[in-house]
Amino acid sequence: MAHVHHTINYIEFPLIDAASTKSFYGEVFGWDFQDWGPNYVSFSGAGIDGGFNGEDETPVQSPGALVVLFSDDLEGSLTKVKEAGGKVLRGIYSFPGGRRFHFADPNGNELAVWAEAAQ
Repeated sequence: MAHVHHTINYIEFPLIDAASTKSFYGEVFGWDFQDWGPNYVSFSGAGIDGGFNGEDETPVQSPGALVVLFSDDLEGSLTKVKEAGGKVLRGIYSFPGGRRFHFADPNGNELAVWAEAAQ
């Protein structure tokens, strides 16, 4: 599937227990999973791709979901976020499959933007 610049591309939830999370969502909704190490599980079959992230040991809190947008130009998107008054919560960093950053919108909602790893 081709990624589209500046569209919602992924949803991420906090992860505490990978085995019980996969069991629950697999049994209830029929989702499929791929492990990316012990603390990250991606899912498919939910209408949008997503994952469960335990990498940062971030405590689970409401609402818990992280909306992730895709960018063809991560640095350009970061610049636009800053220029529009967004607050960068975590600068660009690498993860398996690409790079991303997190920001807060003017309401305080946290979102992330990612780009594929350079080929």
